[in-house]
Amino acid sequence: MDLIELKSQWNQVLDLLLEQDRIAWLAYFDARLVSLDSGKLLVNFADSEKFGGDHNYKSVRKPEHTAKLVSAILKVTGINIEVVG
Repeated sequence: MDLIELKSQWNQVLDLLLEQDRIAWLAYFDARLVSLDSGKLLVNFADSEKFGGDHNYKSVRKPEHTAKLVSAILKVTGINIEVVG
């Protein structure tokens, strides 16, 4: 799978994540998918910083939220990846 394919399924991933955990969804709904290389998905929240102040939700992105995102990606796409960023 490449980044374009993952982006085409990203809304499905987010929908599943929302069903599982609204806080995890909030932590990642504004993520921008930057790259997918060697099983690592790099996400970025730069666009969220265009608002006045810190809106990147970094303080609430906990390991368990990332694990739920990885699980949702696996269920939707069939690939197991690591999320970084």
